[in-house]
Amino acid sequence: MKIKLCIVVGARPNFIKAAPIITAIKKYRKEYKELTFFLIHTGQHYDENMSDVFFKEMGIPKPDFQLSIGSGNHGKQTGEMIEKIEEILLKEKPDLLVSIGDTNSTLSGALAAAKLHIPIAHVEAGLRLFNKNIPEEVNRLLTDHLSALLFVPTKLGKDNLLKEGMKNNTVFQYGDIMYDATLQFDKVAEKKSKVLKTLGLKKDEFILVTVHRAENTAHIDQLKTILDSFVEVSANHKIVMPIHPRTKNLLKEHNLLDHYSAHIQVTDPLGYMDMLVMEKNARLIVTDSGGVQKEAFFQQTPCVTLFENTAWVELVDLGWNNIVPPKSTKFITKNIMDVLKKKKGKAGSPYGKGNAAELMVERIITFLTAKHKS
Repeated sequence: MKIKLCIVVGARPNFIKAAPIITAIKKYRKEYKELTFFLIHTGQHYDENMSDVFFKEMGIPKPDFQLSIGSGNHGKQTGEMIEKIEEILLKEKPDLLVSIGDTNSTLSGALAAAKLHIPIAHVEAGLRLFNKNIPEEVNRLLTDHLSALLFVPTKLGKDNLLKEGMKNNTVFQYGDIMYDATLQFDKVAEKKSKVLKTLGLKKDEFILVTVHRAENTAHIDQLKTILDSFVEVSANHKIVMPIHPRTKNLLKEHNLLDHYSAHIQVTDPLGYMDMLVMEKNARLIVTDSGGVQKEAFFQQTPCVTLFENTAWVELVDLGWNNIVPPKSTKFITKNIMDVLKKKKGKAGSPYGKGNAAELMVERIITFLTAKHKS
């Protein structure tokens, strides 16, 4: 029986999570030669540092279809993606579409497939912040409710889906795909990355910060609240910030990039390998990224999350992640300084054994084989 899969990616988090899946597909191909896939890149992240570098570093094959959608308002971006993905699906006729994470690319692929009655497997299903004002939350909810296979990273994710009425035999807890990626690339990163030398950094002598969420970068006053706290902390601790294009553009618009660069070591966005090394060697990570929160834990580095809450409550319970709503500069600064004085978190393995991708691909094959027989 021939099986053809479609994988949709479009933004940095999608690339990282797609790499272990592609590796697992290639492994299963040795036994199951009729398993094939094609890759659609929507172009949601489209510049060198946010897209191309990940394909090169992680060995992700060149996309079979490059849509080059680019940035834009959510409705416009999502609509264009659905239209173009649908055209490809009609032509290629895959047996199943793999939708990854919670980006607009995630939802667009799922919607296009659902309209054509193509089964969907959602990787990183079940995460909830219980706030529908967050675009990623809407993407997660809709993608989950369209999917035939729901791959959850944690027990809490499974519980969330069962409460929402999903059938138990559609929900599979295999672990976190990002843990697979970290295990797959960590040693390679240590050998290949020169980022510490390039930036003049030493282990435990800097704080790594990232700020990119729309809630923190939509208005200059909110961004200033956060960056002003970094300036205060920088009086005693070196701060390094790989800057997201959205953040950089907002600072440039208000002529503030040079001001903050005088206190914070601002760099271009980093590739995956460099980011792994930075996360492992930082004394502390301060971020609003869901993925970086987990990578901090995988690298055993304490983390401060600049958001109201997190989907990764396991990391809070273990003491590795500290939730700090960015309501004032003084509040953020105090919490960062307090975390620097705390002991590291407790040991724990909430995200599986690092073989989630293989289990997912095996389940997809089983699902499609059974579907074919019926």
